Amino acid sequence: MNKEWDLTPLYEGFDTEKFQNDLKTLRETAAAYNAFAAALPDDQAAGIAEGLRLQERIAELVMPLFEYAGLRSATNTSDEEAVNAQAGLQKLMSDMSAADAAFRAYVGRTENLEALIAADPFLGDYAYLLRTMRDDAKYVLDEKVEEALAKMNLSGGAAWENLQSYLSSTVEAEYRGEKLNLSAVRNLAYDPDPAVRKDAYDAEIACYDKIKDAVSFSLNSLKQQVTTECEMRKGGSPLEMTLRASRMQRSTLDAMIAAIEEYLPVFWKYLRAKAKLLGYEGGLKWWDLFAPMGKNTATYTVEDAKKYLIDHFKPFAPDMAEMMERAFHEAWIDFYPHAGKVGGAFCANIASIKQSRVLTNFDGSFSDIVTLAHELGHAYHGMMIENHRPLNLDYSMPVAETASTFNETVVMNAALDEATDRELKLGLLESQLQDTTQIMCDIMSRYWFETAVFEKAKTGFAFADELCAMMKEAQKRGYGDGLDQDTLHPYMWVCKGHYYSSGLSFYNFPYAFGGLFAAGLYAQYRKEGAAFLPKYRALLKATTVASVEDVAKMADIDLGDVKFWRSSLEIFKARVDQFLELAAQ
Repeated sequence: MNKEWDLTPLYEGFDTEKFQNDLKTLRETAAAYNAFAAALPDDQAAGIAEGLRLQERIAELVMPLFEYAGLRSATNTSDEEAVNAQAGLQKLMSDMSAADAAFRAYVGRTENLEALIAADPFLGDYAYLLRTMRDDAKYVLDEKVEEALAKMNLSGGAAWENLQSYLSSTVEAEYRGEKLNLSAVRNLAYDPDPAVRKDAYDAEIACYDKIKDAVSFSLNSLKQQVTTECEMRKGGSPLEMTLRASRMQRSTLDAMIAAIEEYLPVFWKYLRAKAKLLGYEGGLKWWDLFAPMGKNTATYTVEDAKKYLIDHFKPFAPDMAEMMERAFHEAWIDFYPHAGKVGGAFCANIASIKQSRVLTNFDGSFSDIVTLAHELGHAYHGMMIENHRPLNLDYSMPVAETASTFNETVVMNAALDEATDRELKLGLLESQLQDTTQIMCDIMSRYWFETAVFEKAKTGFAFADELCAMMKEAQKRGYGDGLDQDTLHPYMWVCKGHYYSSGLSFYNFPYAFGGLFAAGLYAQYRKEGAAFLPKYRALLKATTVASVEDVAKMADIDLGDVKFWRSSLEIFKARVDQFLELAAQ
């Protein structure tokens, strides 16, 4: 089985005829779009249709080009061809920012927009997109200003993001006399040997000292840029701008966070119980957060992971099992960590070839199987939307984690339902609670940390030591007495790429949203059985053409009601109670 993904369905190289022809056609189409936007027609029905068709063609061309360059760079951040291609594409897109601003303003001032949508099936396909353009028009700046912001971002936000990615993927940790990349040393947190975990934690913390100052400039500069842009657009705080871009109401976020804060002590109980099982009292040591327990300490090959996933998903959704078979057979997945490869995991949906590509840093733990289930959930979500029109392929941040987290829930609950041995059940429960605690305690700590960084960005600069202090305070708040307060992870801001984007702030709460929303959906699946699957597919398909709240209504869920979030958290509380009972035996 492959170790690396196959990118040839996209392109076989940057210098190939196909890549160069697509790039040439993109440049020509971009020029046509710029010329169109410079002389928008008085006939708004025809003008909006022409603008959308030009944008469609640009999207069809730019996405495979961007994905190829980005995927090449993800596995080798020193790939000069990929970095140069990305920079060139970003420059080309920035050259269209003035045209985009002009077109959005054009749509925004169309008084009879609803009538035009009703009269033209093509515009009807883009009804949601056009309405959001109209609603967001008030935050769009003059096209020359938009163009300047986009161009400046190339050497600003985008450059700072690339710096963090490069430094974190190339820094080396000194572990027991050998050099390991950051992903490899972080994977040792799952090792069954406590001495390995402790030494790996020490090596990880020490290696951040080499890059902390440079990365602190990345983080500060990005957040200051976002803050400045929010002020210019008069669109409120970065969080308010994120919620608007997410098509999510503040009342939904407030209800979810209120419920999570109520239930955080539940997860702290789990952490203290795990510490006791590991042989000490009080809060858990940071390096033991991912310590495997019970009989779930086995290691798995990629072939084992494939069989496990397909066996567990075939009863739920046969089409998902078939997609997973394709993912392994057709080399959609890049599995193993190595120098120059970015850390963590992600999935890139590529509608143009009706496939996805998944990056992991597979090390053979059960957690890696859960990670694969998560990322292949994104791939399934991509499959549900791949037949939408080209401009209806982007789902917002909160629902982005729904299918992925639902997959985690399916695979873990299926395994728990099958387990009869106490030690095996304890290990499975612990593995699930590891992940759940991450999307509750850790995600909340990230949310509070990012909030504090944005607050600091209003008035000054936070050097590395201050950022470490802010991170520790956020972790204390999120983990409470569940963690040993003297063994936290002050450098979590260095290695998490989610903080480093000028166009995507607060990429933290969507994980909590996805976990709790998926739990509620899974409860419906358990109740309805096979009848739930068509509803689930339709819900995923709607995520790109409806607000978060309207998507939830398809499953009869009111996201503004704190009771829904409590009901989902009660599912996790039951798992914690189950763990505590087994731990006490």
